[in-house]
Amino acid sequence: MDTPVRSSPLALTVLSLLSYQPLHPYGVQRLIKQWGKDQVVNVGQRAGLYRTIERLLGAGLIAVRETGRDQQYPERTVYEVTEEGRATARAWLIEMLRSPKQEFPEFPAALSQLLLLDPAEMLAALEGRREVLAASVAGLDRAAVEEAARGLPRITMLESEYLRAVTAAELNWLDGVVEDLRAGRLVWSTEQLLALAGDAEQEPE
Repeated sequence: MDTPVRSSPLALTVLSLLSYQPLHPYGVQRLIKQWGKDQVVNVGQRAGLYRTIERLLGAGLIAVRETGRDQQYPERTVYEVTEEGRATARAWLIEMLRSPKQEFPEFPAALSQLLLLDPAEMLAALEGRREVLAASVAGLDRAAVEEAARGLPRITMLESEYLRAVTAAELNWLDGVVEDLRAGRLVWSTEQLLALAGDAEQEPE
């Protein structure tokens, strides 16, 4: 009960799903995928889900509802959310919505180290990323049409709307960078950059 647990997208999702009904870990993972939440929550490794469940259990945010056995699974533990878990999920959700968090995704980090590549390598890599992003936007558009046809309310699709908007914005920016590389407008001198780095080393702290 005294074990603190940090908020995370996966922990919030587990608490939210258990707020609807008691579930075993496989059921949680299945619903995450069925409801398309795996677009925004990393549930690829089941071990990560089990670790999250153990942390929530240790913190008293969920509890064991029952443990059963059947032919397919030697032991299946069903969990339910506690009242403290419901309150914590709401508090986490409000904080995540209200306060932007400083995150460190891979792509900006890679952009900060582009000088390791020559222009041709950079162009090829960014063109490859552009193809992936374009396919993602097309896939999100198809999913939106399918969900609308099923009569789902918009509240269930807001994360997909957000992903589409962010992906389309990155794609638009990437188109500009790729075009500048192709046209020779994005150029740099390694010698000049090394000189700037040398000047920075000599500046007093």
